[in-house]
Amino acid sequence: MELLDTIDLMKSDDFKDRFRAEYYQLAIRTEKLDAMLDKYEAGTLPFTPNCSFELLAAQHALMQAYLNILKERAAVEKIEL
Repeated sequence: MELLDTIDLMKSDDFKDRFRAEYYQLAIRTEKLDAMLDKYEAGTLPFTPNCSFELLAAQHALMQAYLNILKERAAVEKIEL
C-alpha cells in the first residue's frame, strides 16, 4: 500500500475508514523511515541528512509507539486494520 491508496479512506464520512487511513499512513511512513535509518547506519543513503541518526531514531521510536497505540485502539473500537 502507498500513501495515495489511503485518499478515499481519508475522505470518508465513516470514522473507521478515517482511522484506517491514519493507521496506514503512519505505518507507511514508519516503514520508510526504518529503511532510511538502515541505509543511514550502513552509509548507503544517496544524500547527507542535516539531522543526526539519533534524532531520526527518536522520531522513529515515537512513530512506532503511536502505531502501537493505534493498534490497541483499533482492537478496543473493533476496527479491522
